[in-house]
Amino acid sequence: MSSAADDALPARLSQTADAIEALLDGLLQAVPGAGEIARPERLLAAMRHGALGGGKRLRPFLTVETALLFGASEAQALRAGAAVELLHCYSLVHDDLPSMDDDDLRRGRPTVHRAFDEATAILAGDALQTLAFEVLADPATHESGAVRAALVLCLARASGLGGMVGGQMFDLAAEGRFDPGSNALAENEIRRLQAMKTGALLAASVEIGARLGGADEAALAALGQYGRAVGATFQVADDVLDVEASQEQMGKATAKDQDKGKATLISALGLAGAKRERDRLCEEAVAALSGFGEEAAMLRAAAWFAATRQN
Repeated sequence: MSSAADDALPARLSQTADAIEALLDGLLQAVPGAGEIARPERLLAAMRHGALGGGKRLRPFLTVETALLFGASEAQALRAGAAVELLHCYSLVHDDLPSMDDDDLRRGRPTVHRAFDEATAILAGDALQTLAFEVLADPATHESGAVRAALVLCLARASGLGGMVGGQMFDLAAEGRFDPGSNALAENEIRRLQAMKTGALLAASVEIGARLGGADEAALAALGQYGRAVGATFQVADDVLDVEASQEQMGKATAKDQDKGKATLISALGLAGAKRERDRLCEEAVAALSGFGEEAAMLRAAAWFAATRQN
């Protein structure tokens, strides 16, 4: 990664995060939108609690940077990024539920089911998810219905049965939820779980930006390799942080993967081995961008950020 990109990345991340925050705030106002009847106050407050006020916003950053790489307008790129972030926030709200990870903290604040109640948290997650697809399907995101349909299809595939939700089911099964006597997952099974639960949405963040900008098939293939490698890098880095970082540093509970018997590459490779794999995956992501020149410097920097972040 060049020093210039390294130096510029924090400001660029912050700038995009602020723009996404402002857009999400506008989408989550009390006034009903076109075709809506009313917005329940408690539900809207829970959605705002789950979506606003924190997070790295790495997924929308990847969407925006990739879209701009291909000449998409910033306004449309931000809308696509906001849709990805809404989907991600829904997943966090549901992941924190008592029936899932049963977490009390997220981004340094009480989780949605703690700040409100479990039923409201479920509905808030449902509403954030559907809003994500509404934003992508809106003509304001792209004038072409075919492009909007491609964006919706990409996000749906990444987040559903064969992607994030399916990965969550594999994760629950790996904890012994359904068969307490089940054996630990093999390394290839852990990689599959993580590619679905975490990697699929990160890879889709890149693909959505590329499709919004009209990337050709060769570019989509290279960026697909990049997105999958970044997703895997991010997850292994997260596993390492769960072992090494503090709760204050992360803004959520740590040291819980081993306590819950979660399947991670640390359990398969050891801590040192997982760190080596994290770095290898990061290098793979950077190499996938070799054909894009200096215009992709921020995407390369984002890969290194995914590997070296401290929270």
